[in-house]
Amino acid sequence: MKRFYKSVTAVPDQNGAGFRVHLDGRAVKTPAKAEFVLPNQALANQIAAEWDAQGEHIVPATMPHMQLAATAIDRVAPNRATVIAELTGYGRSDLLCYRAQYPDDLVGRQNEQWQPLLDWAAGEFSIVLKVTQGVMPVVQEDAALLAIQDIIEPLDDHELAALHTLITVSGSVVIGLAVFHGRLDPAQAFEISQIDESYAIENWGEDAEATARRERLRHELLSAGAFLDLLRQ
Repeated sequence: MKRFYKSVTAVPDQNGAGFRVHLDGRAVKTPAKAEFVLPNQALANQIAAEWDAQGEHIVPATMPHMQLAATAIDRVAPNRATVIAELTGYGRSDLLCYRAQYPDDLVGRQNEQWQPLLDWAAGEFSIVLKVTQGVMPVVQEDAALLAIQDIIEPLDDHELAALHTLITVSGSVVIGLAVFHGRLDPAQAFEISQIDESYAIENWGEDAEATARRERLRHELLSAGAFLDLLRQ
C-alpha cells in the first residue's frame, strides 16, 4: 500500500481511554478495523514514529510495535482463554527440558545455560519441570502447568501479546517468563534458545536461508522486549 498521509501524531484519546495515533488527523484503526487505543504515551509515540518512518510504500514488517499492539487488540483480547492455554501448553514441551545425549560439549553447554533457568523458574514461581535426554516426550506434572497458568492469567492483553512472541519464538515458556521478569534480556534469550543451532553452525556452517531465519527470530525477540519496555514507561 502506498503512503497516503503526510503528518503523524500521537494524541490522548478524547474519552480518556488511553492514546491514539492519528494520520493527517484521522485515528489509525487495527487491521480488523477495531479502535486502536494504546495504554500509554510512550508506546503511542513509538508507533507514531514507525508510521512516520514509512517511505513511499507502507511496509508492515518494519512496524513491529504496531503489529504487536494490533495483535493485542484483534487477536488476544477476543481469545484470551485460548492464548493463555496455548502459552501454558508450552510447559509440556519446553525447549529447556529436552537435552542432547551427545556430543559432550553440546550436552555441557545446554546444562550450563539451561539448567539455571529451570532452577530459577522452580524457585521463583514453583514451576518445576522435568528434564529428559533425546526427543521422547516427558510428562510434566499438572502442578507445574497450573503454576504457569497462574502467572500468565493476570497479564493484560498487550503484555500477553508480547509474552506470546517471547515464548513461541524461543520455544520455551521459561525463557519467555525470564525475559518478561527481567531475568534475561531479549538478546540473551535469543542466544540461549539457539544453542543447538549455534552449535551446528560452528561445526558444519550455515546457509543463507538459515541465516535469514535466525535474524528474523532475533528481531522478533528484540522487538517484543522493546514493546514490554514501552508498556512499563
